[in-house]
Amino acid sequence: MRTAKPTAKQVTERELFDGELVPDARGSRSRTAPSRVALAAISGRWTTLVLRELMGGPQSFSDLRTVLPGLSAKVLTSYRLTEAGLSLRPLLIELYRSGSALLAP
Repeated sequence: MRTAKPTAKQVTERELFDGELVPDARGSRSRTAPSRVALAAISGRWTTLVLRELMGGPQSFSDLRTVLPGLSAKVLTSYRLTEAGLSLRPLLIELYRSGSALLAP
């Protein structure tokens, strides 16, 4: 005999999601959900590449243009990372690992 699935009202948001993915009340549907904020911080065509280059320290505009030749001058308004930018390092490392795993045969 089949049991009916609980309705959304019967299941709290905490039960719907993995506790590591949604560890607190900010939840997953909020515009300020931490995962959404983190992904927005690294979205964009050049963002992760510029972040990668700046993780080693400040760079001149010409240095960045050398390693990222297609980069527009409009993209660069700052050439050093803030503390918030530096805090994205673990996320970038995991994105690289995940991308590598997806590309593996």
